[in-house]
Amino acid sequence: MGIQGNHLPAGKSTAVNYKDRCQKLWFFSGRQKQLCSLNENVMHAVGHGARLAIEECQYQFNMLRWNCSTFSDSDSIFGAVTTIKSRETAFIHAITSAGVAYSITRACTKGDLTDCNCDTRKRGKKPRKQWQWGGCSEDIHFGEKFSRDFVDSHEPADTAQGMMNLHNNEAGRRIIRSRMQRVCKCHGMSGSCSVRVCWRKLPSFRQVGDALSARFEGASSVKLVEKKKKNVKKLRAATKGLKQPNNTELVYLEESPDYCEKNETLGSLVRSTAACNRPDLDSPGCKSSRA
Repeated sequence: MGIQGNHLPAGKSTAVNYKDRCQKLWFFSGRQKQLCSLNENVMHAVGHGARLAIEECQYQFNMLRWNCSTFSDSDSIFGAVTTIKSRETAFIHAITSAGVAYSITRACTKGDLTDCNCDTRKRGKKPRKQWQWGGCSEDIHFGEKFSRDFVDSHEPADTAQGMMNLHNNEAGRRIIRSRMQRVCKCHGMSGSCSVRVCWRKLPSFRQVGDALSARFEGASSVKLVEKKKKNVKKLRAATKGLKQPNNTELVYLEESPDYCEKNETLGSLVRSTAACNRPDLDSPGCKSSRA
């Protein structure tokens, strides 16, 4: 992902040094450094999106066996858990990608970025009987495009994990678009509502988190299928006969580890022993992040 929450700026940089700061972020890809340098508010918006994602992840997984722990002394803010191609990693990628798209879209609406503003796609379309498009619709299309350009630039498109991460990044972004809300305001003489002008706004990020949490529960196990003659690689359902996951579903390649057992590589990834001291610990779901 190239997003290290513990290294991202908490506030706006000055116009003098923000480009230098972008170039010094060692964990950024070349493309990410280019995007960072476009506008002094870009990194502020990306950083806000990353923190939004972390906070929502920790809310959704609070008191569960894996609680979306963060680490300040790791190459990845989420620690070694992202080295496992599990459904937890799938959620991390989806919520982070969504956080960046969401924050960039909101920054556009506020006028903080120079390359975007309101979404005018709906304007000029044939009005409905009781309302018409107008106002300032939030430009989720720009937010999606930026997130795709920024977040996806770190992922190799020809490896199993890269393809998994790219799929989940896209799923996170599409969850926002599917939950955009229509807001209307009445116009008319003497308080009447002869005309309603409507525009689209972002849902709350909690709604995004809730939707992705539901996708986490129903995530699909996949495997890499390679057609050598055509040199094409695709992710397909791991179990024959199951439907292929669509672009709003989360996918994973490996089962989750037992988060209640300390692992030499992963360390302890649970918040406390409370989530592990459950009478159903020996149930088939004991190794997942949810008890």
